[in-house]
Amino acid sequence: MIKTLQITPSGQGLHEFTRELEILVQTTELAEGLCTLFVKHTSCSLTIQENADPSARQDLENWLNRLVPENDALYTHIFEGSDDMPSHIKSALTATTLSIPFMNGELCLGTWQGVFLWEHRNNAGARTVVVHLGS
Repeated sequence: MIKTLQITPSGQGLHEFTRELEILVQTTELAEGLCTLFVKHTSCSLTIQENADPSARQDLENWLNRLVPENDALYTHIFEGSDDMPSHIKSALTATTLSIPFMNGELCLGTWQGVFLWEHRNNAGARTVVVHLGS
């Protein structure tokens, strides 16, 4: 089964969509299998990260922004703004796909794990995540 999820982030940072993904897994006829995710954009990424303490997500965002700053004189790809090239670099350094097993209709995530869209643009529109559930 292949479905898509639309996620509309509110700026840079990690935006959790674990619940929406869990609903898709629960609606499949498969009791177990693999959930594969792919984000169809070059300026955001996917990650599994702690979903209990928001400071962990903020620390990750601050660290990545320090590693890949905006307005670097080396960038020539700046047509869409100062966050344009940094967003592509951040996406290349992180992941655009994830694979998560599921059993008994539930994702096999740990207690504090959540699934996140990591938005690297300041003012991005809706993002599309393709979800494949298979055995």
